[in-house]
Amino acid sequence: MTTPDLRLVPKTPEQTAAWLPVAMAAYEDARRRAGDDADGAAAAARASQDQFFPDGRLIDGHFLFTVEADGEDAGWLWLGPVKDTSTWYVWDVAVHESFRGRGLGRATMALAEEFARSQGASTMQLNVFAYNEPAIGLYGSLGYAVTSMHMQKPL
Repeated sequence: MTTPDLRLVPKTPEQTAAWLPVAMAAYEDARRRAGDDADGAAAAARASQDQFFPDGRLIDGHFLFTVEADGEDAGWLWLGPVKDTSTWYVWDVAVHESFRGRGLGRATMALAEEFARSQGASTMQLNVFAYNEPAIGLYGSLGYAVTSMHMQKPL
């Protein structure tokens, strides 16, 4: 299997508008899988959209890309600063199911880190839900370390 030509292509406003409901639904689903009830998951998705996409447009200083593999839409990447320009965050990253298992997640993260460094970042952070064991394995192999952990127990 050959390694695809992987590129980060900025999403247009129209592409962002089409992506936003898909991404927020995926985030809401991830929150439910992680233990939030339906109302809490929906509220978290609304809060994220309101904070980062007021009027449907991504806030200044953040970047949203289509991950292209050999010219095909293989996923997305959203990243931007957290508190200052030296600490950046991977707000969302996804590789479409049909492209998984080919190293594109690893390659996308390398491009994300390279881009963040080019913008002055010296630290990259991210969140991964505990049920997502493949992503946890990937991030660990890339040198990411656990910095906090939330736990819960249904009663």
